[in-house]
Amino acid sequence: MPGLRFEGYVIVSGDGMLADARNVMPDELKFEGDKRFFSAALDRAALIVHGRNSHEDQPNSPRRKRIILTHRVAATAPDPSNANALLWNPAGATFEEACERAGVTSGTVAIIGGPDVFDMFMDRYDTFWLSIAPKVRLPGGEPCFPGVGEKTPQQILAAHGLKPGEAQMLDPQDGVSVTPWRRS
Repeated sequence: MPGLRFEGYVIVSGDGMLADARNVMPDELKFEGDKRFFSAALDRAALIVHGRNSHEDQPNSPRRKRIILTHRVAATAPDPSNANALLWNPAGATFEEACERAGVTSGTVAIIGGPDVFDMFMDRYDTFWLSIAPKVRLPGGEPCFPGVGEKTPQQILAAHGLKPGEAQMLDPQDGVSVTPWRRS
């Protein structure tokens, strides 16, 4: 859809993980500056897209329009627990069809994970906002993208035609920064 702009958002540990070995985002990856940045970005988005295990758990979350990827529906279906959410199975409907069903045809689409969801949109991102907590390590954790481990998140973004912009410090005490990776 020509009226949509795609942006990805993730915070990762220094070893490229978005969750621990239990597939849970640990408190060690939660920083106030990053939370403020992320929340403000989602408040500006027309649509949020994520897998059924991902969420942002913020006060405005229930008010945000979203598409949740799942294989539990044939194509698309209303989410019975959230009037602002649409369940979407990519095997049964295109993303464009899901957007139309959700009532979104323009604006920013914020992709917030997990790894397979990030990967689905890798060649559509206009900007991917990669936040890094360099002092945190999550051995055996969940990589932010398929292939992290053999490659860094930065190498994977670059391989998909994205180039890094200037990093912004979010939490100076812990060295947490966010870098916009933009399509050239």
